Amino acid sequence: MSEALRHWTAGGATLAYAALCATIYARQRHRAKVWTDAAADLAGTADSPVLVLHATQTGLAEQWAWATAEALHRSGQPARVLALNALDADLLAGTPRALFIASTYGEGDAPDGAGAFADAVMHHPAALAHLRYAVLALGDRQYSEFCGFGRRLDAWLQAAGATPEFARIDVDRGDPEALRLWHEHLGLTAPAASAEAETAFHPWTLRQREHLNPGSLGGPIHRLHLQAPAGMAPHWEAGDLVDLHLDSDPARPRAYSICSIPEEGDLQLMVRQTRHPDGRPGAASGLLTEALQPGQSVPLRLRPHPGFRLHPDAQRPLLLIGNGTGLAGLRALLRERIRRGQHENWLVFGERQRAHDRLLDDELTTWQAEGRLARLDRVFSRDDDDGAYVQHRLLREAAQVSAWCERGAVVHVCGSLQGMAAAVDLALRQILGEPAMRRLQREGRYRRDVY
Repeated sequence: MSEALRHWTAGGATLAYAALCATIYARQRHRAKVWTDAAADLAGTADSPVLVLHATQTGLAEQWAWATAEALHRSGQPARVLALNALDADLLAGTPRALFIASTYGEGDAPDGAGAFADAVMHHPAALAHLRYAVLALGDRQYSEFCGFGRRLDAWLQAAGATPEFARIDVDRGDPEALRLWHEHLGLTAPAASAEAETAFHPWTLRQREHLNPGSLGGPIHRLHLQAPAGMAPHWEAGDLVDLHLDSDPARPRAYSICSIPEEGDLQLMVRQTRHPDGRPGAASGLLTEALQPGQSVPLRLRPHPGFRLHPDAQRPLLLIGNGTGLAGLRALLRERIRRGQHENWLVFGERQRAHDRLLDDELTTWQAEGRLARLDRVFSRDDDDGAYVQHRLLREAAQVSAWCERGAVVHVCGSLQGMAAAVDLALRQILGEPAMRRLQREGRYRRDVY
């Protein structure tokens, strides 16, 4: 995945500090209306509330926005938490103080939580001499454009005449010292890193593993069924992620899209085995697809991914687009929709060969035959009679894609960042046009889990 949360440092201090902020985030989301009312009450007798703005891809920036707002609230300062896509030029023009917590997507791009703002606001000059601001940029130094969007946002604000309260703070993979420095520069007390870690790793036991694509030109894909530890009652939502801890590389947990919903009784993953040039299997994929045996356990940590969960308006049509093991996240969303009795679902999915890569074929065709999956389009790029990718199928079905989106469809994209996700994005922009794409982003109807 593209955001820094994929690469959290797994050292003790980092885990405790990050887990505490995740706890704050979860608590504040649970009582969001109470928090909003409290901020509104304070704003009635004090200056305008501080805007705490997040630009997120997988949820880390939003977590830190809520943690910052909590600290402001404790210090007596009213605060309002918003996604950057919810900020327009007029609101920014009337705001005296704003704190920006911005992740970066891919190689320096705006994350989905800020795409509409970047297109509609940052592409134009602004007059912001009245604004005091600070930027916390989240990134990962393994990418060439480290904190690229946060840096561009900071430069745009300065060019608009806004006054930085202090120099931008760049955070590499959730570095706890940089995050504490953020609180210190804001004059706030950082949370003590002593809260019980709700997001700790726990041993999950492998019950069953299935090889889904024998004979494929691609790497072997396995479906894993994992059982939670005894006495644990895990909860996650369709769209969420799970982190795998590796003793050989504790600083970089590996993240996977969850393939199932809790009502199915186990946690399911779809993992493609990767190999190094010398033939060695990848550390994480080799463990999950080969070394781990039924009855053995691996340390996993559930991770909320609010930006990829189902849209709050459950009645909207759902357009699911992906490739490879991206089917895992899409399958969980589809399974939850079916559980709710919502059947206006369209899946567009790509793999290599029809003969070997019809992943989850029995399940998908059954759902289609039962009317629970309104439409199923599978594209196999290596077959001579197909020879296309998912973006080509979308372009071929442009009229239907447009019609679904005009009826309010939510679009979910899951799969590879390089190639598929970028090509699908271009295809959607060609089909729908830039104004419609900005509207999808602004309304939270364009959701991506790409890696």
